[in-house]
Amino acid sequence: MSFLLLGCSQASEEKSGTPELERMSSTADLLPQQAAGLSKAVFASGCFWCTEAVFERVEGVQEVISGYAGGSKANPSYKEVSEGKTDYAEAVIVYYDSTQVNYATLLDIFFHSHDPTQLNRQGPDIGKQYRSGIYYNSSYQKQLAEAYKQQLQKSGEFSKSVVTEIKPLTKFWPAEKYHQDYYRINPKDPYIQAVSKPKVIKFEKEYRQYLKREYQK
Repeated sequence: MSFLLLGCSQASEEKSGTPELERMSSTADLLPQQAAGLSKAVFASGCFWCTEAVFERVEGVQEVISGYAGGSKANPSYKEVSEGKTDYAEAVIVYYDSTQVNYATLLDIFFHSHDPTQLNRQGPDIGKQYRSGIYYNSSYQKQLAEAYKQQLQKSGEFSKSVVTEIKPLTKFWPAEKYHQDYYRINPKDPYIQAVSKPKVIKFEKEYRQYLKREYQK
């Protein structure tokens, strides 16, 4: 059971055999054709494999892309981010139909699908690249995120302080192609089995009312 000690980055290197595979030159091949008519939200909550899988299950979400946010270096690689050589966090960009699911619901899902009190880590994954973060693209998102965080802190739901950072989205860089839909494509991966799957199952049980029909088991 030694794989239980592996973090997301270690599991990824074992899976790929090399830390740097092909980079995406553009997001165009991953974005839905109607992306221009969709709203977007960016969240970081640990290893993006699990975060992507959670939001992919939400009714109204059209596409989720794993990548990097919260940093400044142009075109960061997974190797650089996973080794803590940049100020980026592993994150996802969520494209959603706001007539089917609103930003407040996505915030609720975000805060309750990971531990927002863990500073610069999430479970076995340790480092600032695994921090909890919300990267807003409008004043509305900023106000709502800050208000939700404050309300959550005052509620006493968590015994520790909520450390989620809330910053403007300056740039989102898509991760390498092999990271996209990793949870779905690699269900037997040891890290997925030990870390990601329990989180996703817990989410499906607690947020069944927000799930797409195919996930309402």
